[in-house]
Amino acid sequence: MAKKFGLGKGVDAVFASEPEDSSSDFDSAANLSSSAILGDESEKKSTGVKIKTSLPEGITADENGTLWVNPLLLKPNPRQPRQFFDEAKLAELTESVRQEGVLSPIIIEDANDGTFFIIAGERRTRAARAAGLEKVPVQLRKYSEERKLEVALIENIQREDLNPVEEAQAYYKLMEISGITQEQVAQRVGKDRSTVANCLRLLKLPEDMQRSLAQGSLTSGHARALLSVVNPTDQRILFGKIVGQGMSVRQAEQIAQEYNGKKSAKITDSNALKKDNRDPNFIEIEHKLIETLGTKVQMKGNFDKGSITIDYFSKDDFEKIYNIITK
Repeated sequence: MAKKFGLGKGVDAVFASEPEDSSSDFDSAANLSSSAILGDESEKKSTGVKIKTSLPEGITADENGTLWVNPLLLKPNPRQPRQFFDEAKLAELTESVRQEGVLSPIIIEDANDGTFFIIAGERRTRAARAAGLEKVPVQLRKYSEERKLEVALIENIQREDLNPVEEAQAYYKLMEISGITQEQVAQRVGKDRSTVANCLRLLKLPEDMQRSLAQGSLTSGHARALLSVVNPTDQRILFGKIVGQGMSVRQAEQIAQEYNGKKSAKITDSNALKKDNRDPNFIEIEHKLIETLGTKVQMKGNFDKGSITIDYFSKDDFEKIYNIITK
């Protein structure tokens, strides 16, 4: 699902005191002097002063001061906002890494147990493992829990790698961990406050709709149309139409307006406000039918006895329902 992110000077401010993990997986590696790394063992020959330090076990430094580690020792960032990795794109990256190696250092943190957390560069790490590399270039850092999430979030946004739900969850976690406002989050990632606020609204969607959004069955535009629907049943019907009929965002917006504009019995009837005491599995099946058929479906009774009522509102609706049921 294509997305566009407009990053402002907020990102530059975040990385003002540390090298930025490049927006390309294949940018030139930044040589990091071993004397500048906490725990490195080096000698300042120009002054004759020896600095007695040591690298964590598993990390080596070459003659240029670049640090290297076996990718098998790298663990995912516990605050990594991205959960979905495109397998096709990862395969392309793996082939390139197999030919050229990993050219941009992976930012890591010592886990103090012989392994290291990936702060930025999980795709490169996965590709390196798949390509059979025995070592990758790294930069060794130390971060707070809040900073781990912030760095991973900004790197993924720069690369446009997060789906809308992952991005919203990352903003929420950042606010939860650091106790900052939406506006402060927006400043840190270089976005407008309204952009962050609209993204966070996606978390109000039911979980199955969030999954469809994460998987690309819905766009952010579709999600906004669904969020605008007042009545939960109407929202379900619209969701089914979007997924089942490949409806455009504009069409979804128009139907959402129609649902909200009409004085439906579903909205005004006091019975609709009563708690649904049916079996949760029974209700879930009703929701699945609504999504599959793209129309209103009412199931009464239980698994032993009851009725299913399917509404249609046009000839096209009727033909679609007929074709689905008789297929």
